[in-house]
Formats: sequence, structure tokens, C-alpha cells
Amino acid sequence: MTANAAGNQASPSQTLSRGIRALEILAEAQEPLSIAELAGAMGVHRSVAYRILRTLEDHSLLVRDDGGRVQPGPGLAVLARGVARNLQTAALPELTQLANTLTMSAFVAVWDHEDCVTLVSVDPRHTGAAVVQHPGSRHPISAGAPGIAIQSAHSEQEWNVLAPGIPYRPEATEARRRGYAASHDEVIAGVSSLAVPVRVPGGRPAAIAVVYIRAAQDPAEVAAALAASAGRIESQLG
Repeated sequence: MTANAAGNQASPSQTLSRGIRALEILAEAQEPLSIAELAGAMGVHRSVAYRILRTLEDHSLLVRDDGGRVQPGPGLAVLARGVARNLQTAALPELTQLANTLTMSAFVAVWDHEDCVTLVSVDPRHTGAAVVQHPGSRHPISAGAPGIAIQSAHSEQEWNVLAPGIPYRPEATEARRRGYAASHDEVIAGVSSLAVPVRVPGGRPAAIAVVYIRAAQDPAEVAAALAASAGRIESQLG
């Protein structure tokens, strides 16, 4: 194979990687970005970013506002519906009930490499005090109650085989014994979380969780509600 041929084969992969990175940056941004801002975040020339964005725009994966600033497009929602579809379908009614009964944001997080990623979330109605947990948001699996809960679905020996290099937290052993995981001030400053594992047939465990700033409820009672929801989700998943 010639050097030119090798370079031509590598180029599409680089373009795909850059396009995915652009979508990740836009998903994490708090507001629409200019093309120059996005190019800077990607570490590429503005002309390169523009070509990638035109392709993503053609597939409705991003849109530009009247000022030319870029933000995620409706095509991403279509793709997201297909991710763990059965888990999302089973979880959504449970999350809605938890959010409105407990007056807390409720969500399901899944394990993705070294991270926990929010798959689906529900905020309580008629309150301005909820902690927003956007689908697609991620944090290291080694931080926060959802990650501890996911680890607790395995013994330490099993975890070391499944995820070498990611330490098994001592809190996971306690969560495994107690039935739920708890954290405070780990992912978002001043925010607490409770979570229990959800076992997915044929797949990695997920976690169902709530986040809150202050709560009058007994954590054990909240955890019991989470465990009941997890059980119903698991029964629907078969």
C-alpha cells in the first residue's frame, strides 16, 4: 500500500472523529457556539470546522440560529431514542413517579467506558428547586452515587475483571450490603444523590438515581422507593 493510499484511508476516520467531537462539545455547551468558538474547542482551523458542520447540518444533527451560532439539532433526539430503547421505555414511568412523589430530579445512568452517562431524566413538576440532570451528561464512574451503585452490582473481584484500571470504591461494598449508594458533593458542589443498580439482561448494569440539594425525606425511604422502581423496571426487561 502506498503512503498516499494509506493517508486516503485514514482521512475519513479522522473526519468522523472530528464530527463526533463537535457534537460532544455542542452537547456540553451551556449556550450556542460560534463556528470560531467551536473550531477553537476542536483544535482545528475554522474552514475544517465549517466543512464538518455543513455535513452535520445536512443530517439535522445541528442547527444554526439567525446569528450563525451552532447548537444541537433535532436529529440527535431521533438517534437518542434508539439508545437502550427498552430501558428508556421501562424507566420513564418510574422516573416520572419518583420525581413528582419525592420532588427530586430522577434519572437513569448507564456505564460507558470510564463514565456514567445520563440516559433519561425527569424533573418534578411545579418546582423551581430541582437539580437538572440532562440526558447525555456524563461524569466519571468513580464519582457519585450512580457509579457506586453500578459497581455494587458486582463483587470487587468481578469488577476488577470487567473494568481493570478503574478502582472498586469501598463505598460500593457498603452499597452492596445496604442495597443503595449515597454521595454528597462529588459530582456537583452542594448536591446529594441516592442510587440503586438496575440489572439489564445481557448487558451492563445501569443505575436509577435521584439528585437533590436538601431533602426532608429519610434517605432509607427514598432508597426503598428507588429499589421498588428498579425492581419493576427489571421485571419489564425480563
